[in-house]
Amino acid sequence: MPGLLRGVARTAVVAGTATAVSNRVSRRQQGRWAAQQQYQEPAPRSASYAEAPTPPPAPDMSGKIEQLKQLGELKEQGILTEAEFEEQKRRLLQG
Repeated sequence: MPGLLRGVARTAVVAGTATAVSNRVSRRQQGRWAAQQQYQEPAPRSASYAEAPTPPPAPDMSGKIEQLKQLGELKEQGILTEAEFEEQKRRLLQG
């Protein structure tokens, strides 16, 4: 039973950390985009052709790097095993 409780606690810590980091990155990106929009003047539109859709923004690598650092710290503290660390790292880098 203690092993199960430890596993549940570890999962909760990893999920909570990932959620907090993800939320912080999202808020930071929204702030940056809002600041960029304030300084950009709208471009004149031409009625002769349809406007192409804008591609989605590139992922913010600094957020992923920060998450990887936090995962490494959890592994060093013994909260994550090597296998759990590798799985979380793989998920982070894929998504």
